[in-house]
Amino acid sequence: MQILRTVDELRSWSRGERCRKKGLSGLVPTMGALHDGHASLICAAAQQCPGRVAVSIFVNPTQFGPNEDFARYPRTFGADSDLAERSGASVIFAPSVDEMYPSGAATFVDVEGLNERLDGKSRPGHFRGVATVVAKLLIAAETDLAFFGQKDAAQVSVLRRLVADLRLATKLVICPIVREADGLAMSSRNVYLSADERRQALVLNRAIRYVEELVASGERESSALAEAARLIFSEEPMVRPDYVELVNWETLLPVNTAVPGTLFAVAAWVGNTRLIDNTIIL
Repeated sequence: MQILRTVDELRSWSRGERCRKKGLSGLVPTMGALHDGHASLICAAAQQCPGRVAVSIFVNPTQFGPNEDFARYPRTFGADSDLAERSGASVIFAPSVDEMYPSGAATFVDVEGLNERLDGKSRPGHFRGVATVVAKLLIAAETDLAFFGQKDAAQVSVLRRLVADLRLATKLVICPIVREADGLAMSSRNVYLSADERRQALVLNRAIRYVEELVASGERESSALAEAARLIFSEEPMVRPDYVELVNWETLLPVNTAVPGTLFAVAAWVGNTRLIDNTIIL
């Protein structure tokens, strides 16, 4: 499988595929440390864009805060390349930081309002970094489709607005959350968890499932649903909730009533590891 290192190489690949073949092309942006959740995105891309899937592997420094885990974020390029190839990737785009942020670069993308909600409120500057790097990737790759996971639901809202506002041609495809057998949402950061923290982390999924059960039984008041979720979190006193919110998935603003399509999202610290999870109310 071909490894591309520069934007020019990625763009040349994409344009060459467009000239040689009919059909859609796809991009799966990642920061590496790939797991089965990423594999599901690559497989989905390969099904819709057979033979024309680029997977980017780039740990983006601009989306990490000064006290976050950029330096220790897992970097497993060999294993990532193998998983990507097995899952249907055609090429890997693995640029350097200097390639994505050349010396003197002064252009960044802010999605005003959205960048300060949910994870953006907890991690100032995070969504600015995400929006900037994804805009760079979409412009460089020029693919028809780009695949993202629902686990990063707040990020999805930011990127949908970015694509709409900048009139980018790429369509975003949002794929379901992939979970471990016990329900924990797959995340590259799960490797940070000790055995005891791994057990404690299951409280995020328990809170999600409990809210789904309450909604199915007829409860729709957001305050009642959020309070019920907080009670579930209290079962694990060592877990520190960051946010427990029911919001409009488009605006990320709180809602009073959970209607179909409402996003119920949680984030919590388990030891030194911050995890997120969510569900879409039916």
